[in-house]
Amino acid sequence: MASSATLPIIDIAAFLPGSDATLDEKARCADALSTACRETGFFYLTGHGIPTERTDEIVQLARAFFLTASDEEKASIARQGAGVGRGDGARGYQRVGENVTQGKRDWHEAVDLYRDIDAGEPPYALCRGVNLWPRTPEGLRESYQAYIRQLAVLGEAVVGAMGFALDPADADVFADHTREGFWGMRLIGYPPPPAASTLPDGDEVGFSCGEHSDYGCLTFLSTDASRGALQVKHRAAGWIVADPIPGAFVVNIGDMMEHWTNGLWKSTRHRVMHAGDDWRISVPFFFEPDFEARIEPLETCVKRTGGTAIFAPLRYGDHLLQKVGGNFYGGG
Repeated sequence: MASSATLPIIDIAAFLPGSDATLDEKARCADALSTACRETGFFYLTGHGIPTERTDEIVQLARAFFLTASDEEKASIARQGAGVGRGDGARGYQRVGENVTQGKRDWHEAVDLYRDIDAGEPPYALCRGVNLWPRTPEGLRESYQAYIRQLAVLGEAVVGAMGFALDPADADVFADHTREGFWGMRLIGYPPPPAASTLPDGDEVGFSCGEHSDYGCLTFLSTDASRGALQVKHRAAGWIVADPIPGAFVVNIGDMMEHWTNGLWKSTRHRVMHAGDDWRISVPFFFEPDFEARIEPLETCVKRTGGTAIFAPLRYGDHLLQKVGGNFYGGG
């Protein structure tokens, strides 16, 4: 059962481009952000400058795809294995049960998108292909591309505030490694959960999305108004519900932030348990390090956490490929 504890609310306006915030105002924002990253790893983000009309549109477009696109269209943009057709093993549409968490099939459909690269012609290596965009509804691609540009600016502002929180004299410590970030985005449709009696014998389905942490830098989540579905593993209160707040993103830090800060900030585990009678729609955007970024514990964080680095250096792209390679169900 989920606790009644709630997530902190952070107003990021002081760090947006063009802000005339004072150093004291920035310091208060950065301190609140640092506390949230240390204590919960999740928070609501306000003051971000992206209109609610935009996030509502993004969710509505995703809903229209899942509920009105034909099976033939979905099949035409289906994720395929690296080196197979236009597939790169990561991008494209996934049917219910194709995504796997902790060895169990997740009960959702999705379309995965990643940073556009100069991929050339297939065959493509893992994560090195082209995005397979839905055609339904009309205008989805253009709206999403504009939204991604807005989120890239917002992501830079948030990692700037995080760097400021650790050391105002070195506020670009994260931004220097995210300027060409290998972002990811998912359109996710969660249908009502199945009755056990409707599943094939021996088929084991987990949650709508099983317990996991995000493996990158920051996640910005937009969802519909469904309540009770997103659950966060709070360190003190156990599982708590992170219901949407109008005008706010739900934001969480990923494994690379924990790595960079030597465990000072924690990447928090979470899950989705959708029990409603209608589809739940969510659209997470993953603001990530550059593919070639070298991630290692920062000296200032090593000093604050006992003096010994607990994580070895890594290249973000290697970490990403390892994680993506284990995301999908190999059965029929």
